Amino acid sequence: MPYESQHTLHEGELLDGRGQLAEAGFATSLCRKYDRTAIQAGAMRIKEWDYYCISDETAVLALTIADNSYMGLDSISLIDLPMGWQQTRSFMRMFPMGKTRMPATSVTGSVAVERPNYTLSFENQSGVRRLTAHIDNFCEGKTLVADITLTNPPEDSMVIATPFAGKPRHFYYNQKINCLRAEGFVTLGDDTHTFEGGIASAVLDWGRGVWTYKNTWYWSSLSGYLDGVPFGFNLGYGFGDTSAATENMLFYNGRAHKLEHVAFQIPKTSAGADDYLSPWTFSDNHNRLNLTFTPALDRAALTDFKLLKSDQHQVFGYFDGTAMLDDGTVLEIKHKLGFAEKVTNLW
Repeated sequence: MPYESQHTLHEGELLDGRGQLAEAGFATSLCRKYDRTAIQAGAMRIKEWDYYCISDETAVLALTIADNSYMGLDSISLIDLPMGWQQTRSFMRMFPMGKTRMPATSVTGSVAVERPNYTLSFENQSGVRRLTAHIDNFCEGKTLVADITLTNPPEDSMVIATPFAGKPRHFYYNQKINCLRAEGFVTLGDDTHTFEGGIASAVLDWGRGVWTYKNTWYWSSLSGYLDGVPFGFNLGYGFGDTSAATENMLFYNGRAHKLEHVAFQIPKTSAGADDYLSPWTFSDNHNRLNLTFTPALDRAALTDFKLLKSDQHQVFGYFDGTAMLDDGTVLEIKHKLGFAEKVTNLW
């Protein structure tokens, strides 16, 4: 179901000779070539990251390696939803300035960080991704060890090239690969959780770009199964100039189904603040998406160094409702685990 307002990217270089986006829009594969050396904005504004979120019906493991030029960030989160428990450990590296060597494409290439008290490794070869982590004293003196294998990459993914109004050399090039088959384990002390193939799924958030200083984004993601068929979605907005295309897509059995505009309705408290733990609703402008999101846990994190600040609310919970594919097929979604977040950064 094409929309005239959604421009499809073509193959070619991501940036032109002036360091500006050659084309803004969306695609279902990484058709534009990212080259860090082609960037002509200030080197301190370049931000590159790989973020994986693995989940099944009860547990979530999230792993991040990021090179934000003036600061590297490596992070591990473990969540037990039935227990209402979560723990996140994040480690900063000062002024990596590209030395992390984030891959220029998601198709191949590996990245790893090794420090005295932790290691993180994302290996990617021949369509198989292996994610490993080892952290001393992750929680209450307990060591965390994780080893996850991701396979069965879908045919389609969400790809978007977004400019920033008034900043011609700033951009965000992003791919979300939903519904990767996940299998492996995470151990914390004497307790081990097994992610079983065919039940557990993962999403990769692959991001490369030059960002403006102040941003707020909204992002929601789900990867799982409907009656044994891989199903998921990527929804988001809030930053950059999305007049060429939005990042909203449904995924069913490996194929993408483009949505246009989606709104997150976060309830408010009596004082007017966001009430993250009350039910949210999601809808689009063509009545193809109607969801209720029932939060179970808010993975909130506030880092405030005045000039650098990050206020994050990544809320995990369960989606119910309907989603319409491009051919008009309506899928019923019942109590499927995913997340929705609002993040404000001064970075």
